[in-house]
Amino acid sequence: MESGRATLLKEQQLKDQFDNLEKHTQSGIEFVERYTKFVKERSEIEINYAKQIRNLSKKYQPKKNSKEEEENKYTSCRAFLSTLNELNDYAGQHEVIAENLTSQIITELLRYLTELKAERKSHFHDGRKAQQHIECSWKQLESSKRRFERDCKEADRAQQYFERMDADINVTKADVEKARQQAQMRHQMAADSKSEYSNFLTKFNQEQNEHYYTLIPNIFQKLQEMEERRIERVGVSMKTYAEVDREVLPIVGKCLDGMTKAAESIEPKTDSKQVVESYKSGFEPPGDVEFEDYGPGQSMKRTVSETSLSNSRGEAKERPSGGKSKGKLWPFIKNKNKSPKQNKEPLSNRFNEFMASKPKMTCLRSLRRGITLNSHVRNLIEGSGPEDFSHLPPEQRRKKLQAKIDDLNKDIQKEMDQKDALTKMKGVYEKNPQMGDPASVDPRIVEMAMNIEKLQSEVQKFEGWLAEVEGRLPSKSDPPRRQSGLYETQNSNSSTVANNCAQDRESPDGSYTEEQSSETQVKVAVANTPEFDDEFDDGDEETLPTIGTCKAIYQFEGHNEGTISVTEGELLYVIEEDKGDGWTRVRRNEEEEGYVPTSYVEVFLETNAKDS
Repeated sequence: MESGRATLLKEQQLKDQFDNLEKHTQSGIEFVERYTKFVKERSEIEINYAKQIRNLSKKYQPKKNSKEEEENKYTSCRAFLSTLNELNDYAGQHEVIAENLTSQIITELLRYLTELKAERKSHFHDGRKAQQHIECSWKQLESSKRRFERDCKEADRAQQYFERMDADINVTKADVEKARQQAQMRHQMAADSKSEYSNFLTKFNQEQNEHYYTLIPNIFQKLQEMEERRIERVGVSMKTYAEVDREVLPIVGKCLDGMTKAAESIEPKTDSKQVVESYKSGFEPPGDVEFEDYGPGQSMKRTVSETSLSNSRGEAKERPSGGKSKGKLWPFIKNKNKSPKQNKEPLSNRFNEFMASKPKMTCLRSLRRGITLNSHVRNLIEGSGPEDFSHLPPEQRRKKLQAKIDDLNKDIQKEMDQKDALTKMKGVYEKNPQMGDPASVDPRIVEMAMNIEKLQSEVQKFEGWLAEVEGRLPSKSDPPRRQSGLYETQNSNSSTVANNCAQDRESPDGSYTEEQSSETQVKVAVANTPEFDDEFDDGDEETLPTIGTCKAIYQFEGHNEGTISVTEGELLYVIEEDKGDGWTRVRRNEEEEGYVPTSYVEVFLETNAKDS
């Protein structure tokens, strides 16, 4: 009985140990999960931080075609731009940290957690199975023991009954023999139960010994090794966590070194020279003020400082019209060819009156030309200067013209390179017809030749203006090419427009005003345009007469506004011949007309049209 109690006590203690180990290993798994969650949140913080840093860098990047982009010529602005670029690279390193944390720690720990849970489950399953087996053996032993005890008691009672029957003289011999046989049977059953109990006891002792000295220690050893591997894996992950940060430190240091180098590259003197170069006007300083003697009956002439920008215009109005007085000028410019005084009117009011008086455009032709005129007027209203940059001081105007010429030369070189490439391609096609049709390249070559010719004419025009600024030409050169209906009309009065544009930048009292220049240009453009009344007439526009016919040599798509698409071999009516800009106006029917490249068609003009 004592040994049975000891076995039950050991079983209970063993069960308690399994429960403790189960709780401990579960808490270890929860710790790994908590650490994985910590690293995951750190990775998300790094991603969000990198995103915010990139957005900050992008926010302060200079916008294209803006004042900030023009300021990049200063060393301080370039240093700030370099700092923004380095900051963008710095954000990239935080993205690298997030990626390495995810790939080297989070993903590995999640995979390890799955394996750890499966291994733990397997070990505890083996432990419970061994425990159930030993408990089952113990129950079998107890059952055989109780059966042996019961059979022994039954054998004793049968023996006592036989002895009483044998001693009783009144009992028959048959009853005594029956009692004896019953006693012998009970004794045999007790012997069998004893043998069975002995076998179960031997088996249980062997299984118990194997359970406590082999199975359970092995399971505990496996659980211990599993727990040690878990702790070691957490330590490796923590070390990797630190190494991930350490790996990006050299690149982060380079980013910081780049910021420091950008800051050290700032040169105040260079920036100040850039400012001087940007705003240098090229005007001559004013001459000495002449001495005026006082005479009886004569008043001294009041002069205005040529270097002042704040003198009021009211002083000029109070002067006698016959007196000679020197008006206020733009900084350091001599007052020459002063234009007569005009009553100034806001440009927006004049534009609104002119638009309200002619609101109707009744055909596509008038709509197209109306858009052209409106875009020109809109450019003047929005403050964009004239094409020749005459609104700028001489030095600044020279720089703008030179930059424009350089850009045009680059475009010419690009077109020439493309034309040479197409010419070579055509030669290849001529030598190897199976590679392509040589005639298919001709329209593109012709188009590029036209583009080169236009760009060269533009270069000549800007070179003429540049020569005027540099003093090589006595007067402004006229635009050599017809650009649109508006410019065609202005061509005949180019000298007047040029003088007005140049003179009207000085107000009647000598001060510089860009508004007057823009206003004068709009007045001249509207007043000297004969098509103006036609384009905005309330009545329907008359159809232009046919002056000849033409045949399309090449196909033309005509995607741009004002053009018309034609197919190769198509016959069309000519209603306006080429004015020198490379375009001929044709009509397909009464409602469909537009411009096509002159080089794309073969024109046959009527005899009286040629004479006229």
